[in-house]
Amino acid sequence: MKLSDFDYQLPKEMIAQHPVEPRDSSRLMVLDGNVIEHMKFGDLPALLHPGDLLVMNNSRVIPARIYGTKDTGGKLEVLLVRRLEDKYYECLVRGKIKPGSNIQFSSAVTGTVKGAANGTVKGTVIATEKDTVEGTVIERIDTHTGHRYNIRFQCDGAFESRLQDIGAMPVPPYIKEHLHDNERYQTIYSRHEGSIAAPTAGLHFTPEMLARLEGMGVGLVFITLHVGVGTFMPVRSEEVEEHIMEPEYYIIDRAAADAINGTISREGRIIVVGTTSVRSLESAAWQDGRILPSEGWSNSFIYPPYKFKTPMAGLITNFHLPKSTLLMLVSAYAGRDTIMNAYMEAIDTGYRFYSFGDAMFLLNNNEGTHV
Repeated sequence: MKLSDFDYQLPKEMIAQHPVEPRDSSRLMVLDGNVIEHMKFGDLPALLHPGDLLVMNNSRVIPARIYGTKDTGGKLEVLLVRRLEDKYYECLVRGKIKPGSNIQFSSAVTGTVKGAANGTVKGTVIATEKDTVEGTVIERIDTHTGHRYNIRFQCDGAFESRLQDIGAMPVPPYIKEHLHDNERYQTIYSRHEGSIAAPTAGLHFTPEMLARLEGMGVGLVFITLHVGVGTFMPVRSEEVEEHIMEPEYYIIDRAAADAINGTISREGRIIVVGTTSVRSLESAAWQDGRILPSEGWSNSFIYPPYKFKTPMAGLITNFHLPKSTLLMLVSAYAGRDTIMNAYMEAIDTGYRFYSFGDAMFLLNNNEGTHV
């Protein structure tokens, strides 16, 4: 397929700059075939039945964006991409750097580097000396998407703990407003740290809603995919098939596999929350229509046409960027024309888009047999 098949024009004012309060007051577009219904996310329990199973990604976002100063005094912005070993990370760097360079990272008391890539706050980093972490650039890695740098950090104690002092939440660059509460870029059920972006379909759930769902007999099961650059890396090739997904780590433990298989056996509905959960399920090993406990690196790239291994009766997701792998995945699930028509309807009726935006509930009565 062509990349242009997944393009659309979105007015900038429709990009959500902040989350709504309460979380479940966001809008929900329900898409059943070609039939569209407009609801609130808080209405979701009315669409679910006892015996349904929600599959959710419980990865937690780390404050992966850190700001440093080189020995020369120059400022840098560093995004932690992947943990290689203790205090050693693969990173994206905004600014000029070379192997052997040393960097000082300090607490950002107010603001960030002026002109920082995420644009969330403007100002100057104010360093607190006792919180300083040092980094040394070990090597530059050239990839098909650009340069990466492996950086070894030196600090007292666990580096991940120090990130709470020196790091900022890596909200996407299209969000220009300051995020006042970091927990609003976490799902309420986030548990395992490791993501550099939130699994945003889950941002709409509240504790009260989850309790209500469990009370009515809807099962909740949690799997993990640590969101990395693979999820949001832009597709640069016009031929979609030529795109290469970067791997992201996922875990489906035995308890989750048993819950999914039990639902399949009972002929209950599996409702998947978020594209990252879909990619985890599709990356796992399946045998005779049953999922096996699995973990490893997922590089699943899902685009039309695609036959899903997971018998999904529904998918809850946000509205995604043009030409993105996420838009391609939902198009593989519901059909490209159906999704593109729904997006036009969302624009016409004033939905909020992207990470802090509204949600869709895609129903599939054929349960994963579509291509």
